[in-house]
Amino acid sequence: MGAGRSVPMAQLALLTLLALLGARAVTVDHVTSQVVFYQRTDRSQQGSGEFMQEFDQDEILYVDLERKEIVWRLPEFSKFTSFEVQHALRNMAVIKLYLEKLIERSNHTRAQNVPPEVTVFPKGPMELGEPNILICFVDKFFPPVLRLTWLKNGQEVMEGVYETDFYPRQDNSFRKFSYLPFFPSQGDFYDCRPGARLDSEELRMWVPHDEGRVGCTLGRRDSQLEVGGKAEPN
Repeated sequence: MGAGRSVPMAQLALLTLLALLGARAVTVDHVTSQVVFYQRTDRSQQGSGEFMQEFDQDEILYVDLERKEIVWRLPEFSKFTSFEVQHALRNMAVIKLYLEKLIERSNHTRAQNVPPEVTVFPKGPMELGEPNILICFVDKFFPPVLRLTWLKNGQEVMEGVYETDFYPRQDNSFRKFSYLPFFPSQGDFYDCRPGARLDSEELRMWVPHDEGRVGCTLGRRDSQLEVGGKAEPN
């Protein structure tokens, strides 16, 4: 299931069902969550949804609703548990019908867009010429309609990119990860940019470092990583 198209200020009708299994009014050590939502834009009448299971806020699996198949976050997870895809499809059909009935019977207003906070960081310590993975973490945004784009030296990069589904937060906003395998090279720039136009203020963070080392620069409305340059505090 890919990320949805960005729809700035579109009229959205969103139904979110979050079932916390085992969550009670007492302290618990672990929580298994089932996340189900369906949404529709009024302008295009296109709908999208998500069905996912988590354990302690870590994804176990999601259901590819187009292919009607289970996608395990790690293949090893399938050895410890099982899941019937028809269960997810039945749940999606029910909440889709419920949403359509709510739209028919209720007045609905434009959903308020909340732009994400974007952070880019490498999976491990970076060394020039050694394989690594860039991680783009987008957080605290709403609604769950967001397209992320990776750029290398200003050019879009798609090969090897992997994205997670939308992960819910307790405040009803969402978070998402995108991963880009790369080889750090002297002078290269990498950007992770949300597809929507954001109204966030300009934010720059300069990390000073010695010549030949690597550093990060976070720029306006995106996150940018510079490899091999020398930066001074702004």
